[in-house]
Amino acid sequence: MSPLPHSDRQRPQSLKDLFISFTVLALQGFGGVLTVVQAVLVEKKRWMTREEFLEDWAVAQVMPGPNVINLSLIVGGRYFGLPGAMAALAGLLTLPLTLVLALAMLHGQFAQHPGVAGALRGMGAVAVGLIAATALRLLPALRNNALGWRWTTAFGLASLLAIAVMRLPLVYVIFGLGGIACAIAYRRMAP
Repeated sequence: MSPLPHSDRQRPQSLKDLFISFTVLALQGFGGVLTVVQAVLVEKKRWMTREEFLEDWAVAQVMPGPNVINLSLIVGGRYFGLPGAMAALAGLLTLPLTLVLALAMLHGQFAQHPGVAGALRGMGAVAVGLIAATALRLLPALRNNALGWRWTTAFGLASLLAIAVMRLPLVYVIFGLGGIACAIAYRRMAP
């Protein structure tokens, strides 16, 4: 998908809009928010293109801390600077944090119940499916990636092999394979 024309491009209307949008986004993201974030920011709100989402998500993954928090800071900062970054972060954390604390108290009382354990296992399976669906939706954006789909696929499979099979620490994979991928992309983008 090509970048959005300027007439189709949207932006948050205010800090309040940013706060509310990230609050709603966070409340939808049980078990992982990648699918929800991509759907809301790219397809519904149209605040970014697929390519921008992939680039910003990659940066958010490399930065220390939770990926979606890093992404909220990037998006909020892009539109409103530091106040926007703080509004997006507050929207992402305030209400969900309150709900998680309440659920933690309830979980402490009912954790041993077989129905609760089964429900949590089922939610894990659903989260895997949501992540796979998002990956499939984002595949067309690889056509515009500096590495191209072959190199991107090779690095993705190498990362999966290194982490899942060889059990290498994530930091080695990020700096090792990530460094090589960055060098190749840089060479391909050089004039």
